[in-house]
Amino acid sequence: MTKVLILGAAGQIARLAEQQFLANTSDNLTLYLRNSNRVADLQSDRVTIIDGDTTDEAKLTLAMADQDVVYANLAGQNIKQQAQTVLRAMHASGLKRLIWISTLGIYNEVPGKFGQWNNATLGSYLTRYYDAAEVLENSDLDYTIIRPAWLTDKDEIDYETTQRNEPFKGTEVSRKSIAALVVKLAQDSTSGIRTSLGVNKPNTDGDKPAWY
Repeated sequence: MTKVLILGAAGQIARLAEQQFLANTSDNLTLYLRNSNRVADLQSDRVTIIDGDTTDEAKLTLAMADQDVVYANLAGQNIKQQAQTVLRAMHASGLKRLIWISTLGIYNEVPGKFGQWNNATLGSYLTRYYDAAEVLENSDLDYTIIRPAWLTDKDEIDYETTQRNEPFKGTEVSRKSIAALVVKLAQDSTSGIRTSLGVNKPNTDGDKPAWY
């Protein structure tokens, strides 16, 4: 049984991961988010809910007590600041394992016309998320950064991964697939350590996502 702290627990991928954690593991979850009402439907003796902001270092440090894994599903203009606060809180609490959701294209790793389209579409979003990833990559944490392709709500788990220095594959992936990868990584303390994984659905290459 693993104790998992989920930051940004009301996010779409996080909600799917929470369902999979509860259905497929014996893990205990601590859900940390600004508005606890958004996860009030998750009634389980394995779930603890904390109202909090990820820039509140003191509260975040307290939430990390006795946890095994931090899974961060965060967003916003201040994503680098959030990464810095998470890092400091993990140092203060002695935690090492972090699973961090980022986005494709932060290393300019997406090739061809799709890469050009992705860069033009996401713009400064990529810079912010690169800066946040750099905070973690320059740290001593046992991080895994996940860089999903463009997300769909398809009810499927179907994905492949690429490494940081490899060209990104495909154009899309389901949120359910990303959630499944998060749960898998949380179960194995040795898997994906200090790696940045691109994640896509196989055979979805193109100039842009098919659904866009």
